[in-house]
Amino acid sequence: MVEERVVEVREPTGSTHTHTTVYEDRPRSSGSGWVIAVILLVALLVGGYFVLQMSNSRASRDSAIERAADNVGTAAKNVGDAAKDVANGN
Repeated sequence: MVEERVVEVREPTGSTHTHTTVYEDRPRSSGSGWVIAVILLVALLVGGYFVLQMSNSRASRDSAIERAADNVGTAAKNVGDAAKDVANGN
């Protein structure tokens, strides 16, 4: 709804001035939409950070298991070579 108010002011000297003000009733937004959007963005960033950290720790764990398996394989080869040497009388 639009409301128009006209104010007329008379000076002691006799001159008259008018001033018109227009008021428009609009539903005001409380800004809660922006607050919710910011909260969702922060939650998304925090969740992404934790997902990346989890995948990094998983990769580190897999790498450590791979190194351990390589070491076990090398140790088994050395034991096998030593058994051959003993069997051959060296």
